[in-house]
Amino acid sequence: MSNTYNILFLCTGNSARSIMAEVLMNHLARGRFHAFSAGSHPAGAVNPFALELLDHKGLPTANLRSKNWDEFAEPGAPKMDFVITVCDRAAGEVCPVWPGQPMTAHWGFEDPAAFQGPDGAKRKLFEKVFIEIARRIELLLALPLEKLDRLALEKKVREIGRAQP
Repeated sequence: MSNTYNILFLCTGNSARSIMAEVLMNHLARGRFHAFSAGSHPAGAVNPFALELLDHKGLPTANLRSKNWDEFAEPGAPKMDFVITVCDRAAGEVCPVWPGQPMTAHWGFEDPAAFQGPDGAKRKLFEKVFIEIARRIELLLALPLEKLDRLALEKKVREIGRAQP
C-alpha cells in the first residue's frame, strides 16, 4: 500500500452520510487518505441539510455530487484501499467487484436524510451523525496503518464500525 490511501464511503443515496464522510476524511486526513463517496441508487443531488452543515463547518462543498458506485468499478477508476459502507441498506446489497480487492468494513449511521420532522430537529440529527462520522474517521486516522498487516488492519477498521460513535 502507498503512503496515500484511497477510501470509498458507500451509502444507498449518496446524499448525506457518505458525502459527509468523504468531505471529513479529505479534511482530517491531511493527505494520508483520498476519500470518495458513492451510492447504489444515488439520489441525484447532495442533501441541502448536508451542504448547509458542511458550509457552516467551513468545509468545501463546491464539487460534491451524488454518484453511482459503478463509477468506481469501471476501468480507469482509482484503485481503492478501503471500501466502507455507512448505511445498513448498502451493506446488505451486492456491491460491484472493486479492483484491487480493497479492505471492507461497515460503519452504520442513522440516516438523517430520512428523518421526518421540523427543520431544527433535522439539523440537530445531521450534526449528531456528522460528529459520529468524525469520531470514527479519527479512530481510523489514529491507527498505525504502515505497521499493521492487512488482516490486522482490516480487523481494526471493522472494529471501528462496532464502536459506539
